[in-house]
Amino acid sequence: MKSFSLPVSRRDFVKMAGLAAAGALVGGGTVRPASASAPAGGDTMEYAGRQIPVLYDTDVCVAGGGPAGTAAAILAARGGAATVLVERGVALGGLAVLGCVYPFMDTLAPDSDTPYVAEVKKRLRDHGIEPHDGVTGQTWHNPEILALIYDEMCEEAGVNVLYQAVLVDVLKSGSSILACVVQTIEGLAAIRANIFVDGTGDAFLSRAAGVPYEKGYEKTGKNQPLSFRFEMGGIDIERLYQYDAVELKDDWCKSKPPYFEIAEAMHRNQRYVLEEFMAKGVESGELTQEEAEYMQAYTIIGKDGVMRMNCPEIPVRFSATDPVSYSKAVTFGRKMMRHIADYMVRHMPGFERAYISREATMLGARESWRIRGKYYLVEDDYHKERRFPDAVCRTAWFIDAHGEKVSDKLPKGAFYEIPYRSLISDEVPNLLTAGRCISASFILQASMRIQPTCMSIGEAAGIASAWALAHGMAANEVRWEEIPKEQRSYVTAG
Repeated sequence: MKSFSLPVSRRDFVKMAGLAAAGALVGGGTVRPASASAPAGGDTMEYAGRQIPVLYDTDVCVAGGGPAGTAAAILAARGGAATVLVERGVALGGLAVLGCVYPFMDTLAPDSDTPYVAEVKKRLRDHGIEPHDGVTGQTWHNPEILALIYDEMCEEAGVNVLYQAVLVDVLKSGSSILACVVQTIEGLAAIRANIFVDGTGDAFLSRAAGVPYEKGYEKTGKNQPLSFRFEMGGIDIERLYQYDAVELKDDWCKSKPPYFEIAEAMHRNQRYVLEEFMAKGVESGELTQEEAEYMQAYTIIGKDGVMRMNCPEIPVRFSATDPVSYSKAVTFGRKMMRHIADYMVRHMPGFERAYISREATMLGARESWRIRGKYYLVEDDYHKERRFPDAVCRTAWFIDAHGEKVSDKLPKGAFYEIPYRSLISDEVPNLLTAGRCISASFILQASMRIQPTCMSIGEAAGIASAWALAHGMAANEVRWEEIPKEQRSYVTAG
């Protein structure tokens, strides 16, 4: 495979040499682990006035092992690029695994599954988890099985996963990223790469590298509300089904156990049968109005008697982009969680012996920061069902901006596309951004943020990274539509 060399001026080359003791920019197609203890004469880089060890010298470095980042790493490695995936937790899958976000929502667009998404569903079946209920388009999975599948896919592709590593900063040469700095279990370290993919969800790598960005709703500055999800075990699912679906005649969930869901969301155009149930908790003083506003729970395939609680929704006064506010949201959200769980145990048939069996290890952020890339997706692209020559996927999920706007769905069979140009910027040539933080307005992002769409975006980022390396190009010079059709994960419908 042809190695990728960044075009640099003599001045930039001098800067680069000062940053990299080894003096080598490219990985030559193989990952070369360096000594973690950085002994005398080892490969190091200067950062903040000291030398830190270089853990990897590689082709592609992906930051963030969520739906987008994991897909990007796997596809880059399958394309022949030596790849390192940096993950701050101890499991891949992001919100689907660590944040208790379940199941995968349906894109509502026909034929939207890109090859990677289809493969994940097949692997779920291979592990005994049937992802489809035969009625809805949702993808029901199992978080522990999903984490295992991602480990298997990374291992098979040759991805080097670096767990318990938090992205701290970047080192640049001119406009290009030379290395990222990570906090590991041993301390600070560097990862040098030719191309970087930002799968952090919060656009942290992109922001650190100097890509323009924005956060929150353009009109108010507020983010979508956070959530703090959890699981409850010990539930009699059949009793719950009889009460909700049969006795109350709640037809919200179209499928039956083991695929079953209960839900309510107050102050929406749609009225929910369970609104009265939650409102009684407010009247009795067992719930606050904020706790009663939003409640949703799904059964988990392969975990009998367990439901994933898609709540509480933390009030919008807590910010997804303010570290102090975010931290207070954790404490506030945990109290909300306990109140909801206790109320369900006391009053919801089927929950009499239930208990909290698991808390998410991260808050659910629907939206935080977003880059301003070569193409900026807006609400008009959604309503006009835009097609793009460089489209990497399609979706039709409705505009689901909690607290601001929840729009009507597109007509059946309709969809819009997401262009490759929304993944790249003019400012940083060797960087792609994947997932919910691509270049899009607040309102449009509320549509494209669901996990299957993020997976498809990451898949394209991985393919484009390997293509750029093989052809000696910068990532932001790649023209997706010029990659041979058989090598693309998606070809535009228009």
